[in-house]
Amino acid sequence: MPTVIGHHDISKGKDHWLASPKREELFGPLGVTNIRTFVNPQDPTQVAVLMDVADLDAVMAAMQSQAAAEAMAHDGVVPESLVLLIEETP
Repeated sequence: MPTVIGHHDISKGKDHWLASPKREELFGPLGVTNIRTFVNPQDPTQVAVLMDVADLDAVMAAMQSQAAAEAMAHDGVVPESLVLLIEETP
């Protein structure tokens, strides 16, 4: 089960982003577990999510969906700043 990190900028403030239920609503049904959130203490508009992904293909497909776009808009994610890092093992 790979670990995925997504980092991006936000526009609605860290408290709004941290309190949002949208991550769990979008990723929970896909078998994503252990979702953890991070905020840059030097610049709280820069945030990250780290999560364990059972089905990477399902998550990548979901990221292209209207539901993902709506969740990101709700959370204030700046879409063009989103970077996904996928755990790789040698």
